[in-house]
Amino acid sequence: MTPSPLLPALRAKTLLLPRGVVLAQLQSLRDNFGYALALLFMIGFFWGVTKIWTGANAISKGDSEGKSGILAGVIIAAAAAIMAALYAIFGMQDAVITPRF
Repeated sequence: MTPSPLLPALRAKTLLLPRGVVLAQLQSLRDNFGYALALLFMIGFFWGVTKIWTGANAISKGDSEGKSGILAGVIIAAAAAIMAALYAIFGMQDAVITPRF
């Protein structure tokens, strides 16, 4: 059985990238996730602060639902710190991506 003449051409096209290039691409991907995470946290923080303000306003008008609005706002605004603490508690610090501003 003779080898196919296309086999060397296919091997030439499917070169493996060096390890440093792959790691550099993964670092670039991690940086991009950091930028997206920073944007998400900024939106979440301002949304949480708005929820806290509307909850405080509802309490001042006598609405009993304002307390749950304040609690929800605190959780939304502090979501980044809560998740980082949970990752640290369970020993998964390497999975934490630092937001990049």
